[in-house]
Amino acid sequence: MSTSTVSRVLNDQANVDALMARRVRKAIKELSYQPSPTARALRTRRSHVWTLIISDIRSGFFGEVARAVEDAAQDADCAVVLCNTDEDLGKERAYVDLALAERVAGVILSPASASQTSIARLDEAGIPVVLIDRAIDGGGFDLVTIDNRRAARAAVRHLIDQGFEHIACIGGPTTISTGRDRVEGYREALSEAGLAIDPQLTLVESFKRDGGERAANQLLDLPEPPDALFVGNGPQCVGAVQVIRARGLRVPADVGLVGFDDEAWTSLTTPDITTVAQPAYEIGREATALLRRRLAGDGGAPRQLILDAELRVRSSSRRAAS
Repeated sequence: MSTSTVSRVLNDQANVDALMARRVRKAIKELSYQPSPTARALRTRRSHVWTLIISDIRSGFFGEVARAVEDAAQDADCAVVLCNTDEDLGKERAYVDLALAERVAGVILSPASASQTSIARLDEAGIPVVLIDRAIDGGGFDLVTIDNRRAARAAVRHLIDQGFEHIACIGGPTTISTGRDRVEGYREALSEAGLAIDPQLTLVESFKRDGGERAANQLLDLPEPPDALFVGNGPQCVGAVQVIRARGLRVPADVGLVGFDDEAWTSLTTPDITTVAQPAYEIGREATALLRRRLAGDGGAPRQLILDAELRVRSSSRRAAS
């Protein structure tokens, strides 16, 4: 039997003699043959693989996003290649190169920079891209995120309502849209409350635990240290909490605290931590829905889905206003 005949049987094409088709299927069963997805992708220029490129696999937020993407991929009979950039543009470029070389079906990406990302090459190659959590300058791609500025503003306003007046911000890099927007939300809340914006109280650090540690130490070493901290993401908040405890300070009596990202530990520590909770699983789920629409041939304008965040108030920020 010819290779083309076997191929037609494997692809359930009708133009094969019934007797020949039975012989082929019998041989396949006896040989335990499994078609190669890679070979099929090369032949058809299609793939059943999605690439998920995130910035920090250790973050509870991105872990939950990844779980949602993997669940959706299973439903779509696809596989997911998970790539972790560590906020490194060089690693992001390498993973984009890999996605292009492997001709993946689509990419879901949390960009390492709002302006220097290399994802335009994916678009040029016809590979659909959906952004999660972070926007890029100029838009042009589907995006699923929250209103980070609004969420940060609500968090800082809560601290003000609790009687804190000397509030500091530990923010992420302003080259990343979430870092920039959360710092802006912090400043807007202070301005709306008639409080001065002290440049010494706004520190921009990496979105990692050591970034939170460095910023917290610097802030608490000030001649007039802050009476509360608004911290820009989960890993940074871990670092800030470690510094506060190492100094023997009490939360919230000595320093109030609101973090970003409602990771599991925030409700288990003593005191438990007030956080801005992002709908991480929903972000991943909506991103995959957008990706599947693109893969189905939807060529419409880029969509921007802004999901709701929730301020979960706990002990770390509760203090009666004076």
